[in-house]
Amino acid sequence: MGTTANRMRIAIASGKGGTGKTTVATSLALSLAAELTPPPLFLDCDVEAPNAHIFLKPVFTQRREVSLMIPEVDETKCSHCGKCTEVCQYHAIAVLGKKTLVFPQLCHGCGSCTLVCPEQAITEIPNVMGVLERGAATNGIQFGRGVMNVGEPMAVPVIRQLKRWGVPQPGQIVIVDSPPGTSCPVVESARGANFLLLVTEPTPFGLHDLRLAAQVANELGIPAGVIINRANGAYPDLEAFCDAEKLPVLLYIPFERAIAEGVAQGRTLVEIHPEYTERFWQMFIQISRLS
Repeated sequence: MGTTANRMRIAIASGKGGTGKTTVATSLALSLAAELTPPPLFLDCDVEAPNAHIFLKPVFTQRREVSLMIPEVDETKCSHCGKCTEVCQYHAIAVLGKKTLVFPQLCHGCGSCTLVCPEQAITEIPNVMGVLERGAATNGIQFGRGVMNVGEPMAVPVIRQLKRWGVPQPGQIVIVDSPPGTSCPVVESARGANFLLLVTEPTPFGLHDLRLAAQVANELGIPAGVIINRANGAYPDLEAFCDAEKLPVLLYIPFERAIAEGVAQGRTLVEIHPEYTERFWQMFIQISRLS
């Protein structure tokens, strides 16, 4: 493996949910663990609905809360001048007459309102949004995940703190299981990756959402490749799109009942079909050359 491979961070993404993104991510991690020392670091960044633990079976030994600093207004000092509302780009603070209101769900924790308050009436307090957990998983894989509290509207702060907490060892490959879709949480998960592995399916919806995911890769300037899951024959429109966008199709996974049943039982693809361990390893070598 070259220097690039030794520092590689691979993000697995999809334009939509249910394409088999976590199936690919967990089996790729297990395949690399069979070949590499140290085994990879796996980060489950799908913080609204993390499920990679079902397949990799980590034992969590570390846990910490994720919080965002939000403003708290001392009404006895506040002159209700409105400077805090002027500087807030997210409308998370508002002055109504002689009352200043804070909306924690809109706050991004930038601290601008605290800095501009002429009366020093605003302080910052932590708003707990979720937790981070990490520990050892199957075959020595280091596993980290974020779990966002129910009802929290912003996943990005949890993902950002998970990535900072999940620092790889020298020479350790990082596998990032991104959220589905193409919104801000996906962008944050993919940011800093050497390669973006896009999982799709041969359906009109799959192609539509792959187009969006490919745009994200282009905007971020990250090399990308495609895995077609549930392949059941030729799908010319999908393959034509990949050719036109110079997205190499790195692996086909068949539409097969045994795979669906095994995944439903919490088994990985490489457990269901052990020959995929070598296929994922060869795919990784190809990714190393493309990134």
